[in-house]
Amino acid sequence: MIRIEGLTKFYGRLCAVDHIDLEIDEGEIVGLLGPNGAGKTTTLRMLTGFTPPSRGDIVVNGLSIRSRALAVKRLIGYLPESAPLYPAMLVYDFLHFIARIRGIAPEARSKAVSEMASVCGLEEVIHLPVSNLSKGLKQRVGLAQAMLADPEILILDEPTSGLDPNQIVEIRKIIKRIGTSKTVILSTHILSEAEATCDRIVIINKGRIIADGSSRQLGDQTGLITPTLRLEIKGADRSEACALLESLEVVEKIEIVGDCSQELLEINVSCAPGPDPRPAIYAALKQTDWVLLEMHRPARSLETVFRHLTAEKPL
Repeated sequence: MIRIEGLTKFYGRLCAVDHIDLEIDEGEIVGLLGPNGAGKTTTLRMLTGFTPPSRGDIVVNGLSIRSRALAVKRLIGYLPESAPLYPAMLVYDFLHFIARIRGIAPEARSKAVSEMASVCGLEEVIHLPVSNLSKGLKQRVGLAQAMLADPEILILDEPTSGLDPNQIVEIRKIIKRIGTSKTVILSTHILSEAEATCDRIVIINKGRIIADGSSRQLGDQTGLITPTLRLEIKGADRSEACALLESLEVVEKIEIVGDCSQELLEINVSCAPGPDPRPAIYAALKQTDWVLLEMHRPARSLETVFRHLTAEKPL
């Protein structure tokens, strides 16, 4: 649906975006992550046609942003980091005004405004001035204006910036609901938000894409999510348990966690690459009279992957 080819943007001698290539399929929710100054907002502005690229092209449904910019813009709803609102207008009047700008037929405008008010939870404030709203409600109004013309693509720049935890959850639910029928591209600094909301994560650093995939795939690509298991075993002798686990081909290394009592052992098991090691470990422990209380695979967070990829010196 969206094909980005060699996208580059210079501001004087500064290269803000450096030859980005990316394809986004219909119906994906894609999160754009990166440190401050990485080029996220510039990339989104070029995607929306707000800023022309210095080099490269963006093709949306076969339409080039360079030659068919207006046609591409008609396919896109855009919410900048600072929602473009008129504080003195009533919410209803503002959305009606946007509907007219977006070319919605006069007889369909009221219905479109009512539908978006319902989707974004604005029914109770629809006749209040925008200036009277909280930041969370203003973000909802911004989302409503971006979706009024029923665009195929929704682009959101830091949609939860400055919101409290309850407001973040509300906006997240709206984005997830929107994502069932539209392609959504959003930038965010909240890594947990990207994990909870996005199907795919693209990390940008110094204007270049340095990683692309789900949070699990990013961990696999960097080697930060290793095949490690955490075991809790009751009634096992420490030395006997270590000897048994170390004898298994699927185990490379073990580590006793903390000060374990004689009754309970907590062990980190680093496993060899290959098939799932859990069946072999379970079968070996089953032959003893020990009790396996827990066996799970801890995963490194997206924050660890992000810091590793974007740090000046690798962690």
